[in-house]
Amino acid sequence: MNRQWWHDKIAYQIYPKSFYDSNGDGIGDLPGIIEKLDYLSYLGVDILWLSPIYQSPLADQGYDISDYYKIDPRFGTMEDMDRLIAEAKKRNMYILMDLVVNHCSDEHPWFQKAIEDPEGEYGNFFYLADIGEEKPCNWRSYFGGSVWSPLPGTQKQYLHMFHKKQPDLNWENPRVRKEIYKNINWWLEKGLAGFRIDAIINIKKPLLFSDYPADREDGLCRPEAMLSEASGIGEFLAEMRDETFAKYQAFTVGEVFNEKPEELEEFIGENGYFSTMFDFHEAVIGQSPKGAYDNRPVTPEEYKKACFTAQEKIGNMGFYSNLIENHDEPRGVSHYLPGPPCEAAKKMLAGLYFMLRGIPFIYQGQEIGMENTKVSSIEEIDDISARGEYETALRAGLSRDEALAAVIPVSRDNARTPMQWEDSPNAGFTTGTPWLSVNPNYHRIHAADQIQKEDSLFQFYRNLIRVRKDPDYKETLVYGSFVPYQKEQKNLMAYFRKGAEKTLLVMGNFQAEPQEAVLPGKVTRTVLNNLPNVEIKGNKIMLEGWQYVLLEMDLTGGKV
Repeated sequence: MNRQWWHDKIAYQIYPKSFYDSNGDGIGDLPGIIEKLDYLSYLGVDILWLSPIYQSPLADQGYDISDYYKIDPRFGTMEDMDRLIAEAKKRNMYILMDLVVNHCSDEHPWFQKAIEDPEGEYGNFFYLADIGEEKPCNWRSYFGGSVWSPLPGTQKQYLHMFHKKQPDLNWENPRVRKEIYKNINWWLEKGLAGFRIDAIINIKKPLLFSDYPADREDGLCRPEAMLSEASGIGEFLAEMRDETFAKYQAFTVGEVFNEKPEELEEFIGENGYFSTMFDFHEAVIGQSPKGAYDNRPVTPEEYKKACFTAQEKIGNMGFYSNLIENHDEPRGVSHYLPGPPCEAAKKMLAGLYFMLRGIPFIYQGQEIGMENTKVSSIEEIDDISARGEYETALRAGLSRDEALAAVIPVSRDNARTPMQWEDSPNAGFTTGTPWLSVNPNYHRIHAADQIQKEDSLFQFYRNLIRVRKDPDYKETLVYGSFVPYQKEQKNLMAYFRKGAEKTLLVMGNFQAEPQEAVLPGKVTRTVLNNLPNVEIKGNKIMLEGWQYVLLEMDLTGGKV
């Protein structure tokens, strides 16, 4: 494997709207991010991924872009963006932006011109069809309802895999692709290090459009059915890589669902379309095709199996980007840990995912253990996806209280509540009225408190980062192989990271009760421990409830 500049880096996702508000309007902004760069530098992260800050009506919180060349005034100016790139560079940090090119906003000039003349040049920028008695296909939008909506003032309809204000771009049109590549290169020339690439698997549709078996009473089918039959996406992705990313040694992270096993190396191998892609194997555990109301909780054994399956599938082929939460998922400590999460359990979960082979991603607030929020009515939920799931639950016969209880744990608002900086009004996020209510637990969970405490979760994340960058362990943790250990022992998640010169054993007791485990060799050093002590007697280790340890091992005479 050719070594790349980004292999040993730690990434941190910023949701700008909720990170830090510098001007008191209740919305986080670019100057606010600049003010907090020293905090991020102290944490130890290298790459900052910004969720969309382009000009947008914010129908889907910026993932509906009306101008790819402008910063939305709510977030600041282009001068602010230039300053952020420059200030990050001073701190040896790299900036990624979100690349949203499966769709744009219905307020984008391209779509407005398509409305004016559906048969003209810009009509072919989108997927249009004549309005008839039936829809061209029975695909369901990710946000619920048909993917087809009327094109205003015409006898046409347009395709949108997401919100109706997010019309899909027609990647089959070379002119569309040319415009996209032009914009990508424009941003890279400004000094971006790369992109996180949104919903990229959706750019290839099976043509002609056709129905699939309905999976809900609405007569529609999930997008996954379409994706399973879409072929030829590699031609688009290879072209985009060659025309843009490869020219700048850009770091790119693909949001890829439903990739086919035979495509994995093409996506993130030696000359892959992307540098890396997110591992979503854990994120889909317990999800029901019927809707969120039918989801079931994640068990420790399921989480372990999902992680191990993904790691073994990729092997040394390339790098996954590992995460436990992002802007589209609930808070990891609320989702993966059974019951109210304690500090030890939060540290254990952090340590288990962080040492997997791949690029660790931290989402804002994760480093202080922010948790899911509480709401009392659907009107308090901003997330359009959760609102759609609420309606699905009602149609399935649930009461309003039952439907609300079903969607609260999966609402994207859980990840989007303002960053909890300190124990002051609005958690120190803004001096104004926050656009989304602050989690009321900010008096208990906030950054100012954890920075000062040596045994805090924040400091534990700093230690995880420190160890991964330590010259003694970097080679093993970045490039070493992944080998599961004691897979069959219930609620124990353990694996080796094996390098040319060192072997590390990662162990986490995924339960509140203590349990004993057999050690494969001699422990030469306890590198990390989320509790004050660890009990080792002979070839046995007694792990307390939620205990996590990272052990340097001497396996002379043993097997890995």
